[in-house]
Amino acid sequence: MRKIFNIAALTCLALASIAATACSARKSGAVTYEFTNVRRGTIERTISASGTLNPVSTIKVLPQMSGKVERIYVDYNDQVHKGDILAELNTDMLKLKREQQYAAVIKARANYELQLVNYRNQEALANKNLISEYELKTSKTNLDNQSADLAVAEANLKSIDTEINQFAYITSPIDGIVLDRKINIGDTVSDNGSSYIFMLAENLREMQIEALVGELDITSLQKGQPVRFTLESLPGQTFSGRVETLRMVPVVSSNVVSYTVIVRVENARGNLFSGMTCAVDFIVENSENTLIVSNAALRYQPNSLSAETIAEMVFNASLENMSEEQRMAAMVTREQPRAQNVSQSPNNAGAGLTSVLMGGGAGGRAPGGFGGGQFTAGGGRQGQGQGQGRNAATPTVVMRNLWYVNNEGKLEVMQVRTGISSGSYTEIYAADDLEGKQVILREKI
Repeated sequence: MRKIFNIAALTCLALASIAATACSARKSGAVTYEFTNVRRGTIERTISASGTLNPVSTIKVLPQMSGKVERIYVDYNDQVHKGDILAELNTDMLKLKREQQYAAVIKARANYELQLVNYRNQEALANKNLISEYELKTSKTNLDNQSADLAVAEANLKSIDTEINQFAYITSPIDGIVLDRKINIGDTVSDNGSSYIFMLAENLREMQIEALVGELDITSLQKGQPVRFTLESLPGQTFSGRVETLRMVPVVSSNVVSYTVIVRVENARGNLFSGMTCAVDFIVENSENTLIVSNAALRYQPNSLSAETIAEMVFNASLENMSEEQRMAAMVTREQPRAQNVSQSPNNAGAGLTSVLMGGGAGGRAPGGFGGGQFTAGGGRQGQGQGQGRNAATPTVVMRNLWYVNNEGKLEVMQVRTGISSGSYTEIYAADDLEGKQVILREKI
């Protein structure tokens, strides 16, 4: 029992010693850091969505008459040409109807010819004033009725012939491929237009993605914008396309408003199939050979310094990027009560200087300088950005802090202007080329 007590006492003493050492290290400023480097690379801002692959154009073939399927000449994925027979319906009953209608035509023609002879006789008698005008008119009316009956009979015969010779043979209206077949031999089809019997695709070498994009992101898209997408069925492969159409009709689901975006893609290899689900990335902006840094480094803030110290260091760092006129304006702004309130927040210590950096607050646009949009970062790119899809207007300047350890082992901070963010990395602009610069990522525990 005494041995157990001694072990417990020793354990408590060891933990207390470790805690005291940690506190001592904290008080003495012995903080260790995890670093990352500013590097050059390609960065892009994307909007993600999901969509479905479909043919660009599909045609549903419906029967034009009712009947039983006698023969089927095509199957799934068969190539067809315009006018090719897809299926044939049974015409036995139609042929019987044709015989009956042909007899009706013969009868109607005989009645017409008889009435025609009668009318000519009546006309000859009328010329000799042997019959009245009423009798002649009645004979003419009877002739017209027989003529109409003959025309109806002949039209009905032609209709039956059309069904036998055309509608009974279901043909392809286009050159394409059979995507779907809804009938089998022996099925009875109807011409009520309720369902199709074949679905044809005009061209599978070009396909389209129908993707749903939320209302907050739809304004960032435009026709011709590049798109990258992947498929679960083809892992490790990336495909590309371009925005074809933005449909303005909203799609509302569970109170979420989305819009359909059509993306045109090439299918030269034929490995994209209709109905495949795609993970789509719309490339809104991108920059190549630009300075980038981890977002964690931009979010870092020292825990070993007070808020007042951080605010003072950040303010002094911001002065390095200003002209003399801007520095004077910044000093005046800092003395204002509103600027003092803003400076109490270390994360936003440089936010109150945005108007100064943009040339406001001290009498108009600054003549050049870090925030004036004429600054070049490292590789000579303009501070306003060269990425695709950017607004031509002067963008809002967003200043962020990067902390590092100087040659004397002390904490320092510099301010950089941020550009495109990919979610993990952010494009930065600085007065000097910071490539390879080591900055603090986080504190080690």
